[in-house]
Amino acid sequence: MDKRQLTGLCDYIDGLPVPSDLRHVCCEVPAQVGEDEVTRTVRTVTCRLGRLNQALVQQQQFASDASHELRSPVAGLRAELEEAQLHPGVDDVHDVLDRALDDVGRLEAIIGDLLLLSKASNPAPAEKERVDLAELVRNEVARREDRLRVELRSCSEAYVNTVRVQIIRLLTNLLDNAQRHAKGRVRVEVTCDAQVAELSVSDDGEGIAEADRERIFDRFSRLDAARSRDCSGTGLGLAIAREIAQAHHGTLDAGDSAIGGARFALRLPLVPRPAAPSSGSDMDRPGRCAAEPAPEYAGIPATPCDLCAFVDHITESIMAKGFDTG
Repeated sequence: MDKRQLTGLCDYIDGLPVPSDLRHVCCEVPAQVGEDEVTRTVRTVTCRLGRLNQALVQQQQFASDASHELRSPVAGLRAELEEAQLHPGVDDVHDVLDRALDDVGRLEAIIGDLLLLSKASNPAPAEKERVDLAELVRNEVARREDRLRVELRSCSEAYVNTVRVQIIRLLTNLLDNAQRHAKGRVRVEVTCDAQVAELSVSDDGEGIAEADRERIFDRFSRLDAARSRDCSGTGLGLAIAREIAQAHHGTLDAGDSAIGGARFALRLPLVPRPAAPSSGSDMDRPGRCAAEPAPEYAGIPATPCDLCAFVDHITESIMAKGFDTG
């Protein structure tokens, strides 16, 4: 096998679908003294095959865990129905139905989270939009009715390029997790520096042992500490949150909270704030929407949105053909 064939194999491996936490791992192997390019390419292929094998092992483990999680509510549902069938006059029908609906609800929650997890790692570029993270967090916190009041600290604005519904889901998962484990306080903070926006959710619960701060993001993870997955969750909330963060070229990490428990910090790259609408004849151009940025921002020419471009095209066609619009 020559270098060209090996390079083609590398490209093929890179094109295979792997989990997002492995997709960004660099497998370029530095050249060693006296090593030719073919030998180095062989070592690179070996590294990438190792990464692919790791992904396959993770997928097999995930399939096994998912099967186990789905089996439990199905078994409970079957037991409830079989008991009611064997003793039709003993159990109250409404109680049986309530317990059966609880099991069905858990099944729906697990299946819904599995579907979301499969979509979160590959959002379509067209779905992303420029969002003020600070405003989004303020709105979501105000909308919720939680057991504990949320202490909110936020900068005035922090624009990021996101799929809005996914960031809301990430925030919801972190807040639900904090509300479950907090003793009396939950804090949310949004800050930013020159390049990065940070959203953190803290609680004053038992915290997370340092050895578990990566494992807690595993799918269906179970911890021995007080933060082990309780019956109200599916075991996928934090895994989904990290998958969303990585799909947005960001990070999500767990650490110690200043109020005594755990702190989850999401970091996303900042984008420029929207330019203010320009005034004058430029705004009177046919088809130009008020939300469209100024003609140029930070040296990058602005491109009209698709709707504006379409309206411009129709307007110019009508004017060119001399149609009587009166």
